Amino acid sequence: MAINAHQLSWPQELLNAFGGKLVSVSERDYFQVRERCESLQLEEDVFRQLFDIYLQIAAWLNQAAGSDREPNIIGINGAQGSGKSTAAHILKCVLECCYGKRVCVISLDDLYLSKEQRAVLARDVHPLLVTRGVPGTHEIKLGIEILEQLQTADDNARTAIPSFDKAHDDRRRPEHWPVFTGKPDIIVIEGWCVSAIPQTDDDLLRPVNELERLKDHDGVWRRFVNEQLQRYQELFNRIDFLIMLKVPGFVQVQEWRMLQERKLWQDVEARNENPRALMDEEQIYWFIEHFERLTRWILNEMPSRADLVLDINEAHQIAGIVLKGG
Repeated sequence: MAINAHQLSWPQELLNAFGGKLVSVSERDYFQVRERCESLQLEEDVFRQLFDIYLQIAAWLNQAAGSDREPNIIGINGAQGSGKSTAAHILKCVLECCYGKRVCVISLDDLYLSKEQRAVLARDVHPLLVTRGVPGTHEIKLGIEILEQLQTADDNARTAIPSFDKAHDDRRRPEHWPVFTGKPDIIVIEGWCVSAIPQTDDDLLRPVNELERLKDHDGVWRRFVNEQLQRYQELFNRIDFLIMLKVPGFVQVQEWRMLQERKLWQDVEARNENPRALMDEEQIYWFIEHFERLTRWILNEMPSRADLVLDINEAHQIAGIVLKGG
């Protein structure tokens, strides 16, 4: 049975901000958000449950954001398949439709280096860097530049937001990037390693899986990734509010990433495209192992410092909510 907003134990501090009870909106507002979220392809009952939950979070963010002139930056961290992209999309629509905010969403995935750039890294640093995903395979400088453009934009500014095509494993050409017009009130940055911090040198000594044992026995790859993650802090330190979607464990990450890839196959087949870079189950297994070390580290250390933690259960439902300090 699915979990809805009223079944959850909401932090008292959050409820106090709403006068002691959950927020509600008109059916008109609900259907406006529902229409704008059709691309998520969620069943009506599933969407209603997520809407009711993210409505409360949007209301909290709306109050917490205040009225500063600079856009507030919200980070959403979640392991692969946790629902972070869905969360970002629903939050954007709720904040815009119900609270009149202008929201720009940036996915860390869209900052991936091009296939050609990763090939150079694989040649010069380590072969595993040909695979997108880990720190060191994003163009973080570009992300910072985009943030600064949005933060200093005027009403007529047009900011191109990078876009990555996972079906072809390459960044789209700039002329095909979506454009945000004007200055946003809120910027959402979502990604699997958003706000992750580096591990200690001792943490890197022992491999965590077969990929590291066989392909990184000397630790060159994982040390490079950890060093690059230090550079990412310049971007992550700009985040005002951090939301974490906390999955039960790495087993679920593997299962849910399989489901994501099947959906990608369905999407490209529906468009009659050639899914050249999509993966079968064995390829996904090896792909996921690139993320295991940092995913386990994030699950261990991030919950204590995230501003809001959404506990995801094994049935892929939000089952608990923890506000920082609660």
